[in-house]
Amino acid sequence: MSARVCLLRRSLLLLLLLWGGQDAQLVERVGQELRREAERVTGLRLTREIVLLSWTGAAADQLRQAFLEKYGYLSARVSKAPTSSQFSNAIRDTHPSPPPPTNPPFPSFISVPPDREFQWVSQLPVSGKLDPATLHQMTRPRCGVADTDAQVAWTERVSALLTGRRAQMRRKRRFAKQGSKWYKQHLSYRLVNWPQHLPEPAVRGAVRAAFQLWSNVSALQFWEAPASGPADIRLTFFQGDHNDGLGNAFDGPGGALAHAFLPRRGEAHFDRDERWSLNRRRGRNLFVVLAHEIGHTLGLTHSTAPRALMAPYYKRLGRDALLSWDDVLAVQSLYGKPEGGSVAIQLPGKLFTDFEAWNPRSSRGRGPEIGGPEYCHSSFDAITVDGQQRVYVFKGTHFWEVAPDGNVTEPRPLQEKWAGLPPNIDAAAVSLEDGDFYFFKGSRCWRFRGPKSVWSSPQLCRTGGLPRHPDAALFFSPLSRIILFKGARYYVLTREGLQVEPYYPRGLRDWGGVPEEVSGALPRPNGSVIFFRDNHYWLLDQAKLQATTSGRWATELPWMGCWHANSGGALF
Repeated sequence: MSARVCLLRRSLLLLLLLWGGQDAQLVERVGQELRREAERVTGLRLTREIVLLSWTGAAADQLRQAFLEKYGYLSARVSKAPTSSQFSNAIRDTHPSPPPPTNPPFPSFISVPPDREFQWVSQLPVSGKLDPATLHQMTRPRCGVADTDAQVAWTERVSALLTGRRAQMRRKRRFAKQGSKWYKQHLSYRLVNWPQHLPEPAVRGAVRAAFQLWSNVSALQFWEAPASGPADIRLTFFQGDHNDGLGNAFDGPGGALAHAFLPRRGEAHFDRDERWSLNRRRGRNLFVVLAHEIGHTLGLTHSTAPRALMAPYYKRLGRDALLSWDDVLAVQSLYGKPEGGSVAIQLPGKLFTDFEAWNPRSSRGRGPEIGGPEYCHSSFDAITVDGQQRVYVFKGTHFWEVAPDGNVTEPRPLQEKWAGLPPNIDAAAVSLEDGDFYFFKGSRCWRFRGPKSVWSSPQLCRTGGLPRHPDAALFFSPLSRIILFKGARYYVLTREGLQVEPYYPRGLRDWGGVPEEVSGALPRPNGSVIFFRDNHYWLLDQAKLQATTSGRWATELPWMGCWHANSGGALF
């Protein structure tokens, strides 16, 4: 152990020497490397708290100064050897007595407005001293965005509430730069990458839930952009320096968890080295940090309200309301109230339970589908329904069964039910007369009766005149036939052999109002037919052969399995 301690002491001594005359950002980076090496050799955990509380002199002052500069409490023009009084001015509260307009008692390089006072923003006793509580606060995990303007914005909102001047409050901006809001209410987002130890469907569900948290209390609406197209907001995980400037370089576990940029850059970055989790008890809950950083991308700065989601320091996910009154007022001052006026600021019981119970070791590599099944917030390959009104949704190598009441199973491998069926099928249909399943992919087709294939091998359906890669399949009861849809045409098939009937294909104009390139079609018990494309549906009146209703299937069709039973909405 003595050799290990000697190495630790040498490493710390070298760090002290470096801190004597080097740039604070460079010193911080070198310090991180030395701490990691010392931890590897000694098996000890050198936290930021140990460094800040135990070191004295210029080295500790450099680190504290770098912290106060990074988060907006010291001007960048501060000297390399700030005095204790300069630190005191940066952390103490000057509210409610602002400095006089002439001969201010503060050094010119210290930001005077009370919105930069660290102890006040951090809900600490205001002493102006670097006491243990203040130093400990500096070590807590937090958002990497500076706390600029937090107190001013909070004071404006409180004043407006007390005086009833809501209209005036709306004219005040809770963002730092002119024009830092979106001038539209429908925004797209993309999850560029995600922590590799977390299953993609669960991460996408957490992202969707985080966006919906804000749309529930404002007039904003969000949708996930296709992987190949543009997006207003991009969520990306990076490690260390990622070309945002050294001040924004990530620092490994702890410290700055993530940072984001105000509109309209539309970027939120997350530290890939953090111990991200979807469990509320272990690691850093990704959902909470996502929701906070999304707030920044919408134009919100940090809040000084202690229970606010937009408070700068990380807080665990709890059963209490996620959004405080301050969060709600801030986003509504930019974008207005939601349609109907009602808001939901608390996680529903089912979603909370998902976060509480999530366990990657028992999830078989997929994890619970937080926020609903994967297909609810992306897309599906094919969809069909059987005679008991059980809906089958297919995506990749898995499928879901949805009961008529909307209860959905966990995703199951295709091979468990239909041995030999390939992934990524194009279309599926169930005969409502004999219960046989028909699947289509490329130029081949399969027929299953229960778990057994009716045919000894897949049929080459191209020989029957069927289109390659059909968009959707439908068993149409009035004709007792399977119908395939491809582009702007449809094909009626014979019952045996799946041959195209004479006089087909025909144009989709026969199905008035149904769009081209649908992704699925389902018969309903009342005789209507539901067509799907992307995140929309069209309801066809069978008697009129005319689409009479349309909307978003994930939020408006409860039997699709995207509603939690106790949530009253898609997620909330």
